[in-house]
Amino acid sequence: MPCPVLLIAGGSRGIGAAAAKLAGARGYDVAVNYLSNANAAASVVATVKAAGGNSIAIQGDMAREDEIARVFNEAAKLGPLTHLIHSSGVTGKNSRLDAVETKTIQETIDVNTFGALIFLREAVRRMSTKHGGKGGSIVMLSSMAAVIGGVNEYTWYAAAKAAVDTMVIGVAREVAKEGIRINAVSPGAIDTDIHEPGRLERIMPNLPMGRPGTAEEVAEAILFLLSDAASYITGATLNVSGGR
Repeated sequence: MPCPVLLIAGGSRGIGAAAAKLAGARGYDVAVNYLSNANAAASVVATVKAAGGNSIAIQGDMAREDEIARVFNEAAKLGPLTHLIHSSGVTGKNSRLDAVETKTIQETIDVNTFGALIFLREAVRRMSTKHGGKGGSIVMLSSMAAVIGGVNEYTWYAAAKAAVDTMVIGVAREVAKEGIRINAVSPGAIDTDIHEPGRLERIMPNLPMGRPGTAEEVAEAILFLLSDAASYITGATLNVSGGR
């Protein structure tokens, strides 16, 4: 039987990289998309190959429609895409809304909202049985910021991720009879380099478990939702937030 083929948008670092490595260990072939850090992507690819899977790195800007389509086409060189993870995301520098630059808001929405919608559109066009595809499973990365609001830090990012929660519900219902399941994982405070220096230490007193989560803990949730063990779950958001 051919291996399942997984494309991860934003797969070179943080949660995306952890999901790629775990998927490789569990029998997936993995296409690792990255924006600029080719060395990090190559390291993830090497780890997947060491686990026995096939893997390629694909540079591409997940805020640009033409590049998203190209990444999908290149990933298909591994075989028909069966599983997808959208882990691309940016926050911009922390501040109140009245202090943020317009450019930061635009860049955040371009990656987290516009790019995510185009990613889902391209996925449906390729995977839906309505379009001749064979279906599959998709996990989008949201954030607990969508619920908490990103107060005094990045309300624009919170708003962009709230849009992800909405698109997951809507698109999942559109394609539920077309062989595609779409879910989201909503991480809380996770120890990755998306945070500004010192932020995790500053918010530690507000974390119910007294610690941030790890990228590997989030990856476990993602792989569950991708798998057939979650075959009756679609349009759902799973919080991985340590109770926050």
